[in-house]
Amino acid sequence: MSDRALVVVRAGALTTVQDRGRPGYAHLGVPRSGALDPPAAALVNRLAGNAPDAAVLETTLNGCALRPRSTVTVAVGGAFCPVAVGGRPAAWGAPVVVPAGELLEVGAAVAGVRAYVAVSGGITPEPVLGSRSTDLLSGLGPPPLTDGAVLPLGAPAGPPARVDAAPQPRPPAELVLRVTPGPRADWFTGRAVRELTTRAYRVSSASNRIGLRTEGPALERARTGELPSEGMVLGAVQVPPDGRPVVFLADHPTTGGYPVIAVVRAADLPAAAQAVPGTAVRFVAVRRR
Repeated sequence: MSDRALVVVRAGALTTVQDRGRPGYAHLGVPRSGALDPPAAALVNRLAGNAPDAAVLETTLNGCALRPRSTVTVAVGGAFCPVAVGGRPAAWGAPVVVPAGELLEVGAAVAGVRAYVAVSGGITPEPVLGSRSTDLLSGLGPPPLTDGAVLPLGAPAGPPARVDAAPQPRPPAELVLRVTPGPRADWFTGRAVRELTTRAYRVSSASNRIGLRTEGPALERARTGELPSEGMVLGAVQVPPDGRPVVFLADHPTTGGYPVIAVVRAADLPAAAQAVPGTAVRFVAVRRR
């Protein structure tokens, strides 16, 4: 049994293995998956001395607890949360050494939703279609963590970053999402199209890795017929029958039958990963580039 491994002591509400995902397989019905906050995942990898594409852990709201079988360097970032090693406070947003057998505790998010945990050598379950990411929609990749699970680790690729701490953006007080018109904007009334970018919405507690759901004014459709299923992209703003926009995130389906009124710019999506329920959402119309 290898000592390059982590034992999951507390899995938390939802902790998954994530890397850059598996883009390019939509024609096979495979979502892209991957970390919802790619900049945060890349930063903790850099702090831990890993390659940018190494797999990390993505926690949701209440963190996790892990025990390494050998001494490792870890870095925790993304949502701000308390970190402890062996019961003693440790740094967030900086490399931390965790001795073999000590307990690493990643606490509940104080600000934001998803924390990222990088471990020197990276998390190394068997890749599927070139990625180690957990995909909640298709079931590809390793299952979400459970108490007692053992996660294999790779060999360290390099030394940890020589920094005391790395700045990271705070979770948004208001989530601003820049949008361009979607392929089915004409399925909505002119008033609905204007309301999307002028009315206030909020993040719904029903949001997940598949999509950010919103609460706010229902968007009125100009066409009431059925739309045949068609391809969906990351950031698509789909409008289901209740009229409330849903922004598709990393585990989104590759096809869908509800009309897409707009598409969010990819650069704005990492902030969506950290927007807590109740956060104000504003859609801002921009020109196509």
